[in-house]
Amino acid sequence: MQNQSKDPLHGITLQKIVEILVDYYGFDTLGELIPVKCFISNPSVKSSLTFLRKTDWARKKVEELYIKTLPKLN
Repeated sequence: MQNQSKDPLHGITLQKIVEILVDYYGFDTLGELIPVKCFISNPSVKSSLTFLRKTDWARKKVEELYIKTLPKLN
């Protein structure tokens, strides 16, 4: 039996996380839940990824929201 990581972020890219959250919440709700400009002003997945890759605290909030959202996705 292989040891599988229990980390829900293991093996998933930031792009996939953002795409899942945008599909589930939309940019309007994402902007309310995580009030950062990349989700509020002229949002796109590409601009969000650029910002999140440079900004650790914002990426951490997105990852935390993804983990909280996982049970709702199944």
